[in-house]
Amino acid sequence: MIDAGDTAAVAAQLGREPRGVRRVAGRCPCGLPAVIETAPRLPDGTPFPTLFYLTCPKAASAIGTLEGSGVMRDMQARLADDPSLAAKYAAAHDDYLRRRDEAAREDGVEPLPEGMQSAGGMPERVKCLHALVAHEMAVPGVNPFGREALDALPDWWRSGPCVQSESVEPVESEPEPGEAR
Repeated sequence: MIDAGDTAAVAAQLGREPRGVRRVAGRCPCGLPAVIETAPRLPDGTPFPTLFYLTCPKAASAIGTLEGSGVMRDMQARLADDPSLAAKYAAAHDDYLRRRDEAAREDGVEPLPEGMQSAGGMPERVKCLHALVAHEMAVPGVNPFGREALDALPDWWRSGPCVQSESVEPVESEPEPGEAR
């Protein structure tokens, strides 16, 4: 379940009411939702394969910049050349599908058809770092490329929350070494 304050924050982040939200799956260091878990089927029955959805616009912008740097080409090349990495990425794909099918069972809806994509290009391509980071934020330690991308991002939350929300108290970040409080 997602409470009214988190729903309002996610709506402000997305600029629209969220659909099919099951829960907050990951929070930004500022305390606001950053990733939501969505139902595998929207209320009208439409398939929605994206289980973990990144909502924080500051994180999304930082990831977009990272994608623009060409890092995904390097990741794709490493995926083709490193069987151990390919196995970890395939395991992340399997985790995603398992969790999505579990969510469908919990919601009492038909799971999505076998063979429907998971997210981010898994298991054979590196296509969308937003989806891979969302997976890693929701289930830390599962998605190797999500972890790499998350580690490569700047501290997007440092300048404050992406939206104003009455439900979250601001979290004061620790100063950088040499930075005054």
